Formats: sequence, structure tokens, C-alpha cells
Amino acid sequence: CINDPYLEVLESMDNKKARRYEAVKWVMVFAIGVCTGLVGLFVDFFVRLFTQLKFRVVQNSVEECTEKGCLALSLLELLGFNLTFVFLASLLVLIQPVAAGSGIPEIKCYLNGVKVPGVVRLRTVVCKAMGVLFSVAGGLFVGKEGPMIHSGAVVGAGLPQFQSISLRKIQFNFPYFRSDRDKRDFVSAGAAAGVAAAFGAPIGGTLFSLEEGSSFWNQGLTWKVLFCSMAATFTLNFFRSGIQFGSWGSFQLPGLLNFGEFKCSESDKKCHLWTAVDLGFFILMGIVGGLLGATFNCLNKRLAKYRMRNVHPKPKLVRVLESLLVSLTTTVVVFVASMVLGECRQMSSTSHSGNGTLSLQSMSENVNSSIKTFFCPNETYNDMATLFFNPQESAILQLFHQDGTFSPVTLSLFFLLYFLLSCWTYGISVPSGLFVPSLLCGAAFGRLVANLLKSYIGLDHIYSGTFALIGAAAFLGGVVRMTISLTVILIESTNEITYGLPIMITLMVAKWTGDFFNKGIYDIHVNLRGVPLLEWETEVEMDKLRACDIMEPNLTYVYPHTRIQSLVSILRTTVHHAFPVVTENRGNEREFMKGNQLISNNIKFKKSSILTRAGEQRKRSQSMKSYPSSELRNMCDEHITTEEPPEKEDLLQQMLERRYTPYPNLYPDQSPSEEWTMEERFRPLTFHGLILRSQLVTLLVRGVCYSESQSSASQPRLSHAEMSEDYPRYPDIHDLDLTLLNPRMIVDVTPYMSPSPFAVSPNTHVSQVFNLFRTMGLRHLPVVNAVGEIVGIITRHNLTHEFLQARLRQHYQTI
Repeated sequence: CINDPYLEVLESMDNKKARRYEAVKWVMVFAIGVCTGLVGLFVDFFVRLFTQLKFRVVQNSVEECTEKGCLALSLLELLGFNLTFVFLASLLVLIQPVAAGSGIPEIKCYLNGVKVPGVVRLRTVVCKAMGVLFSVAGGLFVGKEGPMIHSGAVVGAGLPQFQSISLRKIQFNFPYFRSDRDKRDFVSAGAAAGVAAAFGAPIGGTLFSLEEGSSFWNQGLTWKVLFCSMAATFTLNFFRSGIQFGSWGSFQLPGLLNFGEFKCSESDKKCHLWTAVDLGFFILMGIVGGLLGATFNCLNKRLAKYRMRNVHPKPKLVRVLESLLVSLTTTVVVFVASMVLGECRQMSSTSHSGNGTLSLQSMSENVNSSIKTFFCPNETYNDMATLFFNPQESAILQLFHQDGTFSPVTLSLFFLLYFLLSCWTYGISVPSGLFVPSLLCGAAFGRLVANLLKSYIGLDHIYSGTFALIGAAAFLGGVVRMTISLTVILIESTNEITYGLPIMITLMVAKWTGDFFNKGIYDIHVNLRGVPLLEWETEVEMDKLRACDIMEPNLTYVYPHTRIQSLVSILRTTVHHAFPVVTENRGNEREFMKGNQLISNNIKFKKSSILTRAGEQRKRSQSMKSYPSSELRNMCDEHITTEEPPEKEDLLQQMLERRYTPYPNLYPDQSPSEEWTMEERFRPLTFHGLILRSQLVTLLVRGVCYSESQSSASQPRLSHAEMSEDYPRYPDIHDLDLTLLNPRMIVDVTPYMSPSPFAVSPNTHVSQVFNLFRTMGLRHLPVVNAVGEIVGIITRHNLTHEFLQARLRQHYQTI
């Protein structure tokens, strides 16, 4: 908001201060990356610890009970672990409900310009990080990579502020970055760092923040976001390599999810990672992946709607019970499927292919050590249990790098069960990610295609790991509908640039196929929440509409010099975040333009002005949920009791109706007559600027006002630091103590309003309005006619797809 206090800051700014500000921003970006990497390290360490503990106990129990016939006891032990972990995850979500899910839809909304309550609080990241390690360790078909993006965004939002509402006593006087624009940039960097830490893909994280997250971008931000992603990746890599392998500084584990190295066995001379012939199969897999992703999204949308109708309105305990039910079902299905549906296969075929497939000895040992022998005799292993009774990352490595170990029947059943259970799980009240379940589900699909092509078509040159990777990309692309960023993430995760073309083609085909039926999973959940998310651009058909067709004409405005009682009444009876500053007649306008001051006689409200304002307040009080205080209602009632001739009310109503058409001669049926006066043609609301709700509340709290007997020059002046001291949580108008305010005092808002906001003409095309709104990162766009009078205002709600579609239908009906 470029007002007088901000201009004072600009005038005091020199090159030295500017360089210091930029240096501090780089330091903060580095700190955000390091902290995000440490959060990922914390989650990974405890997930690994709890999972190993659980599987060690259950595996020993299964091996003993297979001989003694007490498998029910083993199932009860597994249920005990999983239900306990999931119960703890659900309790953490009860503490902070916004911590549920992956958090990507909420961060996408935040970066688009919508403030979701509590989405970037310290309590949120604590509940998210602890909740996701319990939900993953609890055996649910969820991933920890999605919540890492939310966690990184919270770190980016909170760290530069050096304060938290959860830790009120810990505050530092840090004067930098006290604006929404700076905070949004840091959230973009944090979200990118979360992706980089999850997949070891700093470039992919930067592109994810650009493509899927941020709505407003600038070139200077790109380099900072990439630097933040690099810091997160190498922080996590440094500590994981040291903790797991004891080789500090070797950087062997770039991210939480590693795909390993794809390499054909040296003994198989016919094998190739992929050939030109395989591209045709990849395109078909992309089509099938798009169809499967659309089916997944459709089923999950129906489940989400059912939860919104039948689960969320009920007591919070019902959400916990639903999570426990999903955990119970998942555990029983995994145990029974491994015992009944798994096939016992010879182990001899795995040792050679495993060592030949991976050059890294540690990775090959990991793949071979994750083979499970549940319910199978000696020298054999259970292929279904190998997929189900392992961490999801290990199961993905099995599908990518083991050769000839899974039968088509096993892969088909595993895909079907995983598809249904992961669809049911995403959306319950636990922190949950969708990337890894989608990758695992798609990898099973790709591995199944490779097995069928080898067995029934006889394509011996096929490398099964490539088809598993393409299947994972196809299914994940069909679910989330990401293109560039997902391509780079998968390439960086495989360290194989030759996979760039097939991954890109597969993702494009999967996205196009899925978009034919529905939107991506994150967009679906955004729409279900009713968030006014703005797309990248409008449809061509929308250019039939103009700004005057979509604007909100019923304005709530303030005067340059307004009494406290009127300001409090306006703030308490509306929920708007900004108000136009206007004057109502030409005389006042001339005085205002001369010296930015109004003489005392002009400040006094005329009888008709009081009646107009009181009538507006009365209508708002009847329609708004938040009513004014009793004393303000009494004030309005006192003014309303004043009599006014009915002719005045009729004339006022006519003026209100005609304000919808700033140029009446454009409408033949409403052509102006010669008898019309200027007041009849235009309602005299001369536009002077825009002031925010937070600024008005700050002025009231700090007692910035003057009495009617004084000049406005005697009003106290606030600096920019004082105006932004309470950021980002400004006082609420309903918490204001009215006994400390004199309702007859006057507030001069002109020094604190933005005198030159972006504005458009009523005849501006919707595409121009949309591009200006999105490019500049606006929240309010005044519509000003040719003579400088405001006739309406455009907000996010007026530019949403649903609102524009409704106005377009009205446009066609009038034609």
C-alpha cells in the first residue's frame, strides 16, 4: 500500500540499506532451506525407527506362528501397532484440523492469494510433521512427501517473522519482511524446498513452486527459490548420509525418496533401457494412466462429498473413528492378502538380478534384504508380502529394480487393492501425502504391462524397471495433472536424463486424457472447499463481458474525514478487507484536491448524508451475520427517526439504480432525457483512494483522530513501522473497547490510504481485468468511470470461473 508512511520509508532508503535488505533476504532463504531439510530429517528418522520396530516384531511373530498356528496373534500385534499410530495421528489433527491431508491444496490457495486460517502457523507444522510420521508408520497407504511441501511452506512463512502466536513470549524486534508480498515469496521458497527435500530434486522443486504453487512470480524470486531448494536438499543429504552410513559429507542420499540407478544387467546383451518401439507402448500407458487417474479422482471426490455431508458435521470423535476404521481395514487386507493371495517363488532369481541391476552396493543390499518369506517354505519368498510388508519406498525399489519376481496375478491384485485403499485413505483426518502411493500403484501397473509384453508378445529387449517407472509417471500424472515440474522431479530422482522424453510424453498424454473427464486431485479438493481460486487465464468466450458486467456496484465506502462512530459501524457490519475513499459532491472534491484537507463545515454530515448512511447500515445489519454493538445500533436508530420527504427517497432510489450504468446512453431503452441532471446521471462518488481494513483498525486502536474544533493537522501521525507492527495478526474490530473511543472524533484517513491503486474503466474486457488482477497480485480493483467516479469494485470472487459463467449466462439471456 503506497501511502504517506511508506513514501517516507522510500525517501529514507539508499543503496546501502537496499543491499542490506537484499542480503538479509538471501540469509533468510538459506535458513528456510536448512530448516526444511531438518524437518525432513526428523520425519524420516522417526518413520524409519517406528517402521523397523513394527516390522521386526511382526516378522518374528509371523515366523513363529506359521509353525505353531497362531497367526491370529500376529494379526493382533500388527493391529495394535497400526491403530495406536493412527490414533495418535488423528489426535494431532484434532488439535490443528488444517494439518489433515497433504496440505498442497491449502498452500496452493495461499499462494494464489487466499488466506486459509491457520495454514502457516507453528502449531500446524508441529502437528503435520509429527502426524505424518505416525500415519506412515501406522501402515496407512499415504506418503510423507506431500506434507513436506506444507511443512516447508510453514517454515518459510514463520521463520522470517521471528514470532509465533503459539509462542507469544518469544518475540524479536525484526523490522524486515512485514508485508504480505515478502511473506508470499518466502512461502514459495519453502514449498519448493519441501519438494527438493522429499525427492532430492531442487530444480523440480523450483518448477513445482512456479507451475503448481505460486500465482505471482518475478525473476528475482527464481534464483532465491532455487538456492533455498539446494540448501534443503544438501542439508538433508548431509545428515542422512552421516546417520545411515556413517560417511559424513559423502552425500549418498539426496532425498527422502530415491529411485536408485536404472541399469541393465551386464549378462543380458539384448536389454535396453528403452527403444523407439517402446514409445508407442508408453503413449498407451499414458492414456490408461490418465483414465485410471480420472477414475481415482472421481471416486475420491465422491468420498470427500460424503465426508462433508455425513462425517464432518458430527462430533470430532467420529473423524477419529473413521481413521481407525480405515487403519483396521487396511491392516486386515494387507495381512490376509499376504497370507492367502501371495505366491511362493524361488529366491535364486533375485540375487543375481538385484546385484546386476544396481551399481550401488548399498542399494542392491537394500533391495535384496527387503524380500519377505512370510508363509513360505525355505528357499522361497512371498511376492505379495514383499510388496505389502515393506515401507513404500522399499516396495517401489522392488518394482523398479527386481527382475522376474512378481507374477501378473500378484501385480494385478496388488494394484487393485492399493488403488481402492489409497483412494479411501486420502481425505481422512490424518496428515497424508499422495505422491508415493500413486507412484507405487503406478509402478505395479507398469510392471504388469512389462510382464505381459514379455510373456505373451515375446519382447525380450524390454527392461521391466523402465516400464515400472513410466507406469508410475502415468498414474501420478493422471491423478495430479502436473507436467514440467513432475517430469524434472522424476528425472532428478532417477539421475537418468535419457528418460526425459518418455516421461514427458507419458505425462502429457496422461494429463490430456484425464483433463477430458475431470480436474486434478488438488484442484478438486480446492473446489470442494469453496475457495475462490483464480486460474492462469480466462476462457476466450469471457471476453464478451466487460468490467461493468462483473463488478460489485453496492459499495461500502468511507470519507476522507470520517467520524469514529461511522468507521466502527462500517467495520462491524461488513467483512470487506478494503474500502474506497470517496467524496460526495463537487465542492468537497475541489477543497480536497487543493490541500488534502476539508474545512469543518464540510466535515459535518448533512441531513441527507446521515440518512443515507444510516439506511445503508440498517440494511447491512439485517443481512450480515455480525451485528453492530447495541450503542451503534442506537445511534443508527436515532438518525433514522429523523423524517425525510418521500420524494427524496424516490430520487435516491433512482440514483442508486442508475449507478449501475455509468454511461446510460449505451443502453437504448434507458437513454437519458434532457431533464436529467448530473446527479441523476452519475451518483457523485468521486474516487480518491483505497484503504485497508487492517489500517482502519490500527488507526482506531492507536487513537489517530482529532476533534471537530481542531484542524486535521493536529491528528497524530503514525510511521510505517508503527502501522505494520501488528503484522500479520492485526487487532479485530470486535475486540475493540468502545468505551475508550469518542464517537464524535474524526479520523483523517488520507495519509494512510493508497491514493493511486490500480483501476479499470467500466468498458474494460474481462480478459484485461483478469490479467491485471493476476499479474499484479491484486485483491481489490476499483472500477472508475470517465469523470473519476467509482461505480463498482472487483474482487477475487468476481473473477472466479463459476461467477463468470453465471454472468455469461445472464449476458446471453439479455441478448
